[in-house]
Amino acid sequence: MSTERRAPLDRERVADTALRLLNEVGLDGLSLRVIARELDVKAPALYWHFKDKQALLDEMATQMYRRMAAGVAFDPADTWQERLLKTNRGLRTALLGYRDGARVFSGTRFTGTAHAPALEANLRLLTGAGFTLAQATDAGRTANAFTLGFVIEEQGMRPFRGEARQDLDIGERARLLAEFPLAAAVGELLFDDYDRQFEEGLALVLAGIAARYGID
Repeated sequence: MSTERRAPLDRERVADTALRLLNEVGLDGLSLRVIARELDVKAPALYWHFKDKQALLDEMATQMYRRMAAGVAFDPADTWQERLLKTNRGLRTALLGYRDGARVFSGTRFTGTAHAPALEANLRLLTGAGFTLAQATDAGRTANAFTLGFVIEEQGMRPFRGEARQDLDIGERARLLAEFPLAAAVGELLFDDYDRQFEEGLALVLAGIAARYGID
């Protein structure tokens, strides 16, 4: 019998294992049973820590956020535009680090208060720039929703690092839409250079926020 002691089973270890498996099997293939097998425990043991898969996703999103926050440096001298750019660029980068990362993150609730300092700082910066608290909330939520939605679409076409859907042929798409020349030509803009698409879309969101609230 082996005398090697395994690391204790806790929420952080389970979530860390789940995030690692996520890159192998994707969200649809991730289950408590799969995670339990990887941890060499019985599935019921996980229910001591997570009542269901949604609770696990909440913890996974929290772990993703902690890792993201550790890699994003904010400058107190940031303008509100710079802060929202940094926040959402960092979020996109973090989500792209996991297969189905945006689907995991979307709709979850953080399990702790690790997000509170950055949220407080961002709200203080925006309200200091002239936004009301409600406007600052709407501005941040809108930029966040754009980023999540964009990455969900991006990962639908490019599921994980370097992968691409094999059934997309832009040339064939253009041929099928030949009698609709603008619709045919737009394929190259819709399904390529996601970095450019994201930056342009986020710039449009920020310009809209500034125009809506009259804050430069």
